[in-house]
Formats: sequence, structure tokens, C-alpha cells
Amino acid sequence: MLTERIFQISSEQEFNSVCMEVFKFQFENNPVYGQFCRLLGKNPENVRSIKKIPFLPIEFFKTKRILSEDKDPEIIFTSSGTTGNQTSEHLVTDLNIYEKSFLAGFEKFYGPASDYIFLALLPSYLERQGSSLIYMVDKLIRKSGDPNSGFYLDDLDSLTQKLKELDSQGKKVILIGVSFALLDLVEKTSFNLKNTIVMETGGMKGRRKEMIRQELHENLKKGFGVESIHSEYGMTELLSQAYSTGNGIFECPSWMKILIRDPEDALSLQAKGKTGGINVIDLANINSCSFIATQDLGRISGTQIEILGRFDNSDIRGCNLLVL
Repeated sequence: MLTERIFQISSEQEFNSVCMEVFKFQFENNPVYGQFCRLLGKNPENVRSIKKIPFLPIEFFKTKRILSEDKDPEIIFTSSGTTGNQTSEHLVTDLNIYEKSFLAGFEKFYGPASDYIFLALLPSYLERQGSSLIYMVDKLIRKSGDPNSGFYLDDLDSLTQKLKELDSQGKKVILIGVSFALLDLVEKTSFNLKNTIVMETGGMKGRRKEMIRQELHENLKKGFGVESIHSEYGMTELLSQAYSTGNGIFECPSWMKILIRDPEDALSLQAKGKTGGINVIDLANINSCSFIATQDLGRISGTQIEILGRFDNSDIRGCNLLVL
């Protein structure tokens, strides 16, 4: 079965083979993606490599039902958005696939969730419904099986006390938080953590001035007293995540791949080492769309994937295929 093979990929050759099968399946079964490909003159007969597969602009998740099977969704994940902006909707018809993806992806980079205590500082996500990040972190908290694991909304004093207590006891802790909240925490209290992984999920969400990742990480490293800041790269429209253990260099699980497109020509890929728009192949998205052109900027140098930020005026630039 194609779904099972996605999580058994162990080589680039296998990835490419499964990827082409998923492209054919979604071309034939996803009405929105199929029409998009046909308007570009692309089909399984003339697309012979993953570099030629069309990537659907992420904006389509705001206005279209992106589905590759005729089933009602088990859950609808929604993006946060800003006031007055339309939010994205990811219609997920099989939650088992999402859970398998994020659990296997986490374990690939960090080992079993049961090895850790999870402290989650995700106020902007907790304050609304439909967050795929909250769903994932809640499941990791449950998998940890430790009563100390949990969410913190705005009680920074309790979080500070718990974090210092657990770290001093030598417990393996992952503090996962949205960027602005982590900055709030270190501005209130300084730390000298020895046994804690600090993982940011990005995003100021309108709460603070945006800053480049390097500046953010320097501030957080100093505030938490750690040598590196880890990062999670995911989004509402994906069912998989890439992770960075420091320096903004990301790795993907074997069923996910990042490509860089030319910012001036959305149908062409950028040369190695050059900055461009991030295209994501997420084969776990088999029942929606696995080929997504995001609004993020990145660069690939050798095997190192850097995620640099967002396009300026990202609703316009990088999504010029919307005119189709």
C-alpha cells in the first residue's frame, strides 16, 4: 500500500520512486491540484523527475478544498493568520497518518518521546482552535508519560520555577515555545540550563518586531544559558516537520524534502547555494497535496538546509501562479 511505503523510505532512489507515484495519484484524484497541473501543461506522462513536478502555491489552502480522496475530514487544522486575513485550512482525512508522521519524525532526531519532559510555551496557539502544532505537542506530552509535562499559557513564574527545578535535578527536558514567548521568558528571568533543549517554533505573531533567526537565537542562547537553540519547521498545510539542532541548519525525515525555487520564476529551481523560495515535498500529505510552494525563504548549500525567513509582501511575490 502506498501510504505504508511512504514511512519505509530508506534511500533517495526510493523517495524519488514513491514521489512520482504520489504525484500521479494526486494528479488523478485531487481536482484542484490536477487542474493546476493541466493549466501548466504538466501531467504524469511528461513529468519524469521530482524537479519537474508542479508545486501548488500555499495560498490555495485559503480558498480551495485541497483533497485527494472523497472522504470527510476527521479534523480541519487552521492557520493562525492576522486580523482581517483569511486563514488556511488543511482537511485531514486520516489522523493516523499525521500521528505516525510527527511521532516517527521526532523520534528520528531525538529518540522516544518517553525519554523527555515537555514544557510547552505556546500561548498564541493555545488561544485558538484548530492548531496542528498544539495537537502534535499534546500527543508528545501524553507520550512522555511524565506528570511534569504540560502547557503553559501566560504563567511565566510557574514555568520558570518548574524549568529551573527539573534542570537542576538532571531531568531531560524539552522546552518548546513560540519565539515571542521565549523572549518574554528570558527578559523576565535569566537561566543557566544544563539539561534542557530549548526549541523554538518560529513566529512573532504580531506580538514583537520580527528579527532574523541569528539574532533571535543569540538572544535566546544568552537568556537560557545554552550553547544552541533547536528549531522545529512545520506549518498548518504540512503533516511533517523538519528539525534543527542548532545554527539554523535543518534536516528532514526520509519522506520529506525541501527544494529551493527561483524567486523570479516559480517554475524553476534555484542553483545550490542561492537563496530562493522554499518548495516542500511532504509525502505524508498523500490525502491532500504533497507538493507545496511556501512563502518562506531558504538556501541549500551542499546537504545543509537553511530556512531564512519570509518573502516580503509574501501574499504577492512567490505566488504569481495564482493568476491561473
